Amino acid sequence: MALKQQIQTDMKTAMKSGDKFRLKTIRMLLAGIKQREVDERIVLTDEQVIVVLEKMIKQRQESVKQYQQAQRQDLADQEAQEIEILQTYLPEPLTDAEISEIIQQAFAETNASSMKDMAKVMGLIKPQVQGRADLGKISATVKQQLQSTTPKPIGT
Repeated sequence: MALKQQIQTDMKTAMKSGDKFRLKTIRMLLAGIKQREVDERIVLTDEQVIVVLEKMIKQRQESVKQYQQAQRQDLADQEAQEIEILQTYLPEPLTDAEISEIIQQAFAETNASSMKDMAKVMGLIKPQVQGRADLGKISATVKQQLQSTTPKPIGT
């Protein structure tokens, strides 16, 4: 079943069971998906729905930090609950070993040897890890590996 259809089915289930918080969160997610579809005049694929999910989760994680700083634990807890519900629609996260293997394969395929190759490497990695790993951490790892293979200029 397509991810969008699964979300719609879960909305109906939440409606029938009377789970108002879950229903509100799923409706918010479907509204975000619909907004992107209308803006871009397309029907989103599962990969594009995952991008919407990741964006919504990231927004809520930032909100949790802000609410905690403002000492509004009640609102932080509500955002955290929304994150939990949204995360149920993401694919199974990759292990560190799987991520490392994907990075090594990308290096081998692109023959990456300097920072100029960063975009090529990340271009291969991104579709494989989308929604399953933190792209920021992967990007930092790739950058670190590329910098360690780049010869430093004399005198530094």
